[in-house]
Amino acid sequence: MSGSLNGKTIFMSGGSRGIGLAIALRAARDGANVALMAKSDQPQPNLEGTVHTAAAEIEEAGGRALAIVGDVRDADAVAAAAKQAADHFDGIDIAVNNASAINLTPLTDLPVKRFDLMMQINVRGTYVVSHACAPFLKEQGGHILTLSPPIDLDPKWLGPHAAYTLSKYGMSMLTLGLAEELRASGVAANCLWPRTLIATAAVQNLLGGEASMARSRRPEIMGDAAHAVLTKDPATTTGNCFIDDEVLKGEGVSDFSPYLYTGKEEDLAIDLFL
Repeated sequence: MSGSLNGKTIFMSGGSRGIGLAIALRAARDGANVALMAKSDQPQPNLEGTVHTAAAEIEEAGGRALAIVGDVRDADAVAAAAKQAADHFDGIDIAVNNASAINLTPLTDLPVKRFDLMMQINVRGTYVVSHACAPFLKEQGGHILTLSPPIDLDPKWLGPHAAYTLSKYGMSMLTLGLAEELRASGVAANCLWPRTLIATAAVQNLLGGEASMARSRRPEIMGDAAHAVLTKDPATTTGNCFIDDEVLKGEGVSDFSPYLYTGKEEDLAIDLFL
């Protein structure tokens, strides 16, 4: 794959583990700077990794890291974090909207506070991070990458978990809107979503445990796909809802077996919204 993120600065929401960390580590191997804003300050029993352990991994991989403990729902804290990152690394080239909450409870059974949490983290968080980073991105023509799906209004995605679907489609709609709004400024905005389940804590803890993990790909596939998108010219690669393996096929990848978690290709579970 061509292109490098050497010297580029990424501001990412979340990223202590899973897909966000995989994206950060792939960029770090190029020599990128990564500022992570996440709530994970202390280890938790069912969640490995903190913003501090992630920063250490980034630096070990060859990048420079800035760990910022904060809540993506706090607009003032996000604005301050973006300025801190820009001051520390002399600008921001890429904003990654990675932080996300998932709850697949049907709408009539979902407590309002859980609905609010998904809207605040997923939709509002995407808005707040993009809003805070946009002035810095405009200075050098950068990228916004949001981990959200293509929009499919088939009732099968709305009926079982309308609130979660609304929150993820809201992330995509904001990103596609930003692509048009920022096009003249030379800033790209794209979405990226996995073809299959990805072996993360969310899958382990919420979506079926080891049985689902065995039907998943490793987070590194999203790291490689994000790298491919983020090394393209923002003037010509914007307004897309990309799928991870389609991006990599475009880069010449034909063997996806190295991305398997433990199972077989034929047993992989297709992710939501696809």
